Amino acid sequence: MPAARPALGFTLVELVMVMVLVATLAVTALPRIANTSDWALRAFSDDLAAQLMGARRMALSQRRPIVATITGSGVSLAYAGGGALGSLACPASATPCIAEGGSRTVTFNVGNTGATSTSTGAPLTLTISGNGYSRVLQVAHETGHVLLPP
Repeated sequence: MPAARPALGFTLVELVMVMVLVATLAVTALPRIANTSDWALRAFSDDLAAQLMGARRMALSQRRPIVATITGSGVSLAYAGGGALGSLACPASATPCIAEGGSRTVTFNVGNTGATSTSTGAPLTLTISGNGYSRVLQVAHETGHVLLPP
């Protein structure tokens, strides 16, 4: 009796199942991967929150007031007496990305008292939005804490 030959390939059923799985992944995952503007806005909002928290800490540790100027296209940080610290621009895919119009400021460590002052005199709300993405950050008046949504 001759020895049985091992199988040398895939069955038609196996090939069809692999094609169905690949097609399903392409239909569900590809639109998510191709739309990077949501990811860019999420990264911008995380970076903005980190920059504001860092500016607050730096102002307190250096005992120098730091002003954050917020516009629809980004944020710039500078010492109150002059001297730029840096800026953070909106992603190119979503400019402007801060929904509130006009220029607003947040001054950390006002008069070396440790207090924070906003140009609105109340908590400053920043809505980062574009292309269906939206996230709200709030900078507390007097304390300067950056409040993030859950």
